[in-house]
Amino acid sequence: MSERMSDEALRRMASIVALVVALALVVIKVWAWLATGSISLLTSAADGLVDVLASSVTFAGVRYAARPVDRGHRYGHGKAEAIAAFVQALLLAAAAVGLGIESTRRFFIPQALNQTGFGIVVIVGSSLAAAGLVGMQTLVVRRTGSTAIAADRAHYVTDVAVNLTVLLALLLDHFLDWSRADAIGAMVISLYILWNARGMASQALVQLLDRELDPPERARIEAAVRGCEGVQDVHDLRTRDGGDRVFVEFHVEVDGSLSVNEGHAISDNAEKAVQQLFQSADVTAHLEPAGIDDERLDDLVK
Repeated sequence: MSERMSDEALRRMASIVALVVALALVVIKVWAWLATGSISLLTSAADGLVDVLASSVTFAGVRYAARPVDRGHRYGHGKAEAIAAFVQALLLAAAAVGLGIESTRRFFIPQALNQTGFGIVVIVGSSLAAAGLVGMQTLVVRRTGSTAIAADRAHYVTDVAVNLTVLLALLLDHFLDWSRADAIGAMVISLYILWNARGMASQALVQLLDRELDPPERARIEAAVRGCEGVQDVHDLRTRDGGDRVFVEFHVEVDGSLSVNEGHAISDNAEKAVQQLFQSADVTAHLEPAGIDDERLDDLVK
C-alpha cells in the first residue's frame, strides 16, 4: 500500500510541476509574440495555453482517479485519467485547426517580424524547459504507468518539436530574410499538433471503450492460469485497462469431483498468478467443472 501511495504522490507532483511550467512558458511566449509579431511564436504560445488547460485537466483527473473504491464506483475511478487525456486531445485539435487557418492567411499575406533575436532566445529557453519536463514525466510514467501523465508527456514532446520548428523559422527570417518561413513553420506545427491529438484520443478511447488487452498479453494470462496446479483449462477470458489497474475475468475449469474448498483454492492460485503479471490488477476467476457444456462468451465472439 505504501508503494501505491508513493505512486499516487508522484502522479500529483508531476501534474503540479507540468501546470506551473506550462503557465510560465505561455506568459513568456505571449510576451515574445507581442514583441516580434511572429505567427509561429503565436502558434507556440497558443499551444502553451492549451498546455495550461490540459495540465489543469490532468491534475484534476489524476486526483480523482486516485480515489479509493466506494459504493458508487466499485471498480474504482481509474478512467478519470483517460477522460483527462481525451479532453487534452480535443483541446489540441481545436488549437491546431484555428492556428492552421491563421498561418495559411499569413502565408499569402506575409508580415515583417520585429526583434527576431529576442524571439530566438525565448524559444531556446522554452525548449530547454520543456525537455526537462519531458524527462521528469518519463520517469514518473515508468514508475506509475499513469495514462494522463503519459498523455501530458506526449504533449510536451510535441512542445519541444514545436519550439524547434519555431526556432528554425525565426532563424531563416533573421539571417535570410525569408518572410514566409514564419507562416510555413506555423502550418507545420498545426499539422503536427493535429496528428498528436489523433493519437492521444485513440489511446484514451482504448480505456474508455473497454478494449481488450493485446493478444500477447491475453496469451500470457492464459499461460499463467494453465500453469497452476489443478487447472485443466480456461475460457471466456475478458480483459480491460481501467487506467490505474488492469481488470481480468476468466472461467477456470477443474476436476468436477473436487470439493468446493479445493476448487476455491485452485481459483485463488490462478488469480494470484495473473496478478503477478501486472503492476496492478483486479482479477476474478469463475470456477467450473471441466468439460461443462454451456453458453460461452468465446463462442459468441467467434
